[in-house]
Amino acid sequence: MTQQDVYDALLNVHDPEIPTISLVDMGIITNVDVRSDDEVHVTMTPTFVGCPAIDVMRKDVETAVRGLGVTNVTVSVTFDQPWTTNRLTEAGKAALLKHGLAPPEPFDTLSLKLDVLNNVACPFCGSRDTTLKSPFGPTLCRSLHYCNVCLQAFEGFKPV
Repeated sequence: MTQQDVYDALLNVHDPEIPTISLVDMGIITNVDVRSDDEVHVTMTPTFVGCPAIDVMRKDVETAVRGLGVTNVTVSVTFDQPWTTNRLTEAGKAALLKHGLAPPEPFDTLSLKLDVLNNVACPFCGSRDTTLKSPFGPTLCRSLHYCNVCLQAFEGFKPV
């Protein structure tokens, strides 16, 4: 049993709210510690402290690792280093796009300002001729936009 075996299994564990993206590609899985062939500890950092899917994700991670034949699985949640959209992998950004969400741009945490929600690329046509309709979407991590080219409304994944 290797750390890579566990990560490969966790690529099949998807975010409950965005089923096109794995927890690994979302950057939620922050550490895998293979202590023996029968003992694995996984650490995850959810996107928000109040995320309603924490227990579902924890259970899904445990189930995936047990599927490798591991009986002693521990999944801990930590916010020691807060999650950031800079943890999204390129595959994760593509998965957000597949779900119809505009992926966030990488950013420097020292210079993040609200105007980062302007000129978000449309996930349907790619145009940056878009208008921010509301910085508040259906979840804490999304904003609402409108594309002035293809005339589609869309959600953007907020950089945090």
